[in-house]
Amino acid sequence: MPARFRAHAVSQYTTTTANLTARIALHGYGTNPQDWFSWLAGRLPAAGHVLEAGAGTGVLWTHVDHAGLDLTLTDFSPAMCAQLRTVPGARVVRCDATALPFPDATFDTVIANHMLYHLDDPSAALREFARVLRRGGRLAVATNGTDHLRELGTIGPAIGRPGLTFGATNNDFTAETGPAYVARCFSGVTVERYPCDLDVPAAEPIVAYVDSMADEPLTPQQRAAARTLIQSRIDAAGSYHIRKHSVLITATR
Repeated sequence: MPARFRAHAVSQYTTTTANLTARIALHGYGTNPQDWFSWLAGRLPAAGHVLEAGAGTGVLWTHVDHAGLDLTLTDFSPAMCAQLRTVPGARVVRCDATALPFPDATFDTVIANHMLYHLDDPSAALREFARVLRRGGRLAVATNGTDHLRELGTIGPAIGRPGLTFGATNNDFTAETGPAYVARCFSGVTVERYPCDLDVPAAEPIVAYVDSMADEPLTPQQRAAARTLIQSRIDAAGSYHIRKHSVLITATR
């Protein structure tokens, strides 16, 4: 595994899809009737050669009709690639997003859905995206703001895990800084925020999310403490309200 992948990303994603699946599940409690994937689908192409880098479990393509696409999916994780091979009609390549094994000007669209903040060098990935895009090709990058999921931040310290953070990234690629990163390699940069928060009516999806973020699993005592803390807020307010801050950055090669 290339050294530029930090230990956290390797431990989280190399051998399992469970951590990512737990995080996606929490976002099923969004306040926007149109979920993230469906919202994103309306902003993606209906035809052409499309690459999704760092495609994870491929859940996007359960919401996007890709029958008209020549679709390539990549990820560094063997576990993720195994799951990606269940996406009908997609070509799956295990590789590093900063060293894509494709010729110049191969794709019409490159998608990076909530993945650039996992890399040690997002600029290197963006240069690769520019290289493999055809002239006039489109880039679609999703990322989060610095205040994303801030309401979860008190849980770790309260249960004896002060190092457990949410919304943390391996670099400074955020909704605030991302457009400038993209503008170094692309033109016509636009930013659109997805209008949604989370209202979670039960403790267990949040406990599962918290557990998924830990390098070491929560102890039974820590899980119980987290559940009690979360349930107390739900009992008082009717749900656990969590603010989201996700954006889609688009640009042209």
